[in-house]
Amino acid sequence: MNADVVLAGVAAGAAAIELEDVPELMSRVDSKYIVPAATMVRLAAELGDRFAVLRIDGRRQFRYTSTYFDTPDLVTFRQHRQDRRRRFKLRTRTYLDGGGRWLELKLGGARGSTDKHRIPYDDAPAHALTAEALDFVSDTLVRELRLTMPRPLGPVLSTDYKRVTLVDRAGMARLTCDTGLVCRGAGRVVPAHRDLVLLESKSADGKAAVDRVLRGMGVRPVSVSKYCIAVAALRDRRANRWHPVLHRYLEPEPAVQTEMTTLPLACPSSR
Repeated sequence: MNADVVLAGVAAGAAAIELEDVPELMSRVDSKYIVPAATMVRLAAELGDRFAVLRIDGRRQFRYTSTYFDTPDLVTFRQHRQDRRRRFKLRTRTYLDGGGRWLELKLGGARGSTDKHRIPYDDAPAHALTAEALDFVSDTLVRELRLTMPRPLGPVLSTDYKRVTLVDRAGMARLTCDTGLVCRGAGRVVPAHRDLVLLESKSADGKAAVDRVLRGMGVRPVSVSKYCIAVAALRDRRANRWHPVLHRYLEPEPAVQTEMTTLPLACPSSR
């Protein structure tokens, strides 16, 4: 069962909510799940009309591409693999179906929460860090984590996927549903299995209704990071706690050739 097709059907059958009516969740608790497309059909039926689907300019399913930045020795990957309390991920995210481009800095927060800081990045290339971007990252890391920005930071890999976002009408929670993930970097391309959906339940307190529904269906959360499993798959790094997810979620045989091989790995210059 093709997960893209299933999510398109789920999105088409749900009531719509416009972007301006969706509350931001820059500080939140995330729970992640990987489910077959058939389970997604059951979940949508269980949720009923409690959730609405995000609609922007008439679209309900959106294409994303992200470029992740790290040091040559992959310090941010290692921070996450070691489960460091003070850790971060840095990426540009481009909304290919509208929404522009943002530079996003995700910080590990207290008690497993995630704090996201971002700035508009429409006037800069997705694979480069401008002087203004480096200042933003450095200032935010010092202010929020008392952490010195590692150098040099350069592009390491990219991810592409489609997303449907379901918004809880009753409170500060939403569910993102990602399909068709493709990871590119280090001269390799690794896709996810096409029949699987990566769900991220995002709520202010970690007690979203969808988490209760999924538990009732026998679905349990998993430890997964798109960036970290992509590094492990593309660069043959130890996956540690992500090992079961990596082998379940990603295709086993990577192809050769990727646009990311043309990207410089040194710290890019400013605009």
